[in-house]
Amino acid sequence: MSLSDFDRELLQCCLDRAPRAWQNFVDRFLGLVIHVANHVAASRGIKLDQASRDDLVAEVFLVLIADDFSVLRKFRRNCSLATYLTVISRRVIVRRLNQGKRHMAVAGSPEPPIVDDQSPKRMEDAEEVHKLLSQLDEREATIVRMYHLEGKSYDEISQTTGLAVNSIGPVLTRAREKMRANGSDQ
Repeated sequence: MSLSDFDRELLQCCLDRAPRAWQNFVDRFLGLVIHVANHVAASRGIKLDQASRDDLVAEVFLVLIADDFSVLRKFRRNCSLATYLTVISRRVIVRRLNQGKRHMAVAGSPEPPIVDDQSPKRMEDAEEVHKLLSQLDEREATIVRMYHLEGKSYDEISQTTGLAVNSIGPVLTRAREKMRANGSDQ
């Protein structure tokens, strides 16, 4: 999936420091970053409390604005902005969880999160994401992309694809199983 005109303009407005551009950027991608934080933590068996999740999300956005938006300036624009931000968010969150910051509280525990270094290899970059998505049929890949990378709801996916809302979950489940199986073959 390529960079949409809307996201290209939004990105350029941020880099140009246009009024309200950063707020619009955050509004557009906040749900995606929250989803990535929840997913990464859950995949590692970590239950985040609201404050810890907020810290992780804030850390991602701080990384994005650091050094005059250097991470956003490095974006080569060869994939969707959501895909790029998913990869960046995941890296920031994994690094933060691996550091086990003392001030990060895990729900029900005053101890820092314990990360299992034996966990399966996770998607490290957009190329791997695209490789796994390319192994799905077009409908599955579209639905996975819309849900996991663009942060769309089942209703939004249903409206865009024409599939019944109650069909989205089963399609996502089958696609995840295929990607897991294909990812473990490597």
